[in-house]
Amino acid sequence: MLTTYQLPAAERTWTHEWEVKRSRFLSFARRTPTEEAAREFIHEIRARYPDARHHCSAYLIHVEGSNPVERSSDDGEPSGTAGKPMLDMLKGSQLLDVTVVVVRWFGGVKLGAGGLVHAYSRSVGDLLPQVGRVTRAIRELYRIEVPHADAGRLEAELRARGVSVAGTDYGSAVTYTLAVEPGGGGELESTLAALTSGAVEPSEAGTSWVEY
Repeated sequence: MLTTYQLPAAERTWTHEWEVKRSRFLSFARRTPTEEAAREFIHEIRARYPDARHHCSAYLIHVEGSNPVERSSDDGEPSGTAGKPMLDMLKGSQLLDVTVVVVRWFGGVKLGAGGLVHAYSRSVGDLLPQVGRVTRAIRELYRIEVPHADAGRLEAELRARGVSVAGTDYGSAVTYTLAVEPGGGGELESTLAALTSGAVEPSEAGTSWVEY
């Protein structure tokens, strides 16, 4: 089972444009956590540029406990000359939860099958290095309660040791939810014992996907 992967950062759209033999290629990439989000993005770009001849697309979506969902569309280009090369570039990027759309305005000069494969591959290949990335990983969660007077110092110490603070709740005490790599609970317990002279002990709080 996949426990860590990279995906586009934040909710934004990256773009790239270039031209070959008077055909204009405008490419887009966006984070899409579901197939529905991927289809909505493709529809959005198609609606934005209705005058273009082709709106080719590809996406890879993470599915927990299963293989990623992968889809591509040539959208009127000769079979295998657009969507598949785009999908191949996505696979090579190691990104998941991502959709790319390449819009083409035909310039009057036919590129041929090989030229189209190169053009769509380059459209995605030149775009992907621009895409900001984050890592999504399964982490074990633990909760601790800390007196308000000690919370700031302890949080800083934990962060300095690479412990991720996934949540903070304020009440009569400060409750932190800490995220550590699978199997890291024992090390966390030792770290807390050293930092608090044994006054703070972690309690298990399940597992979750965490982005960083």
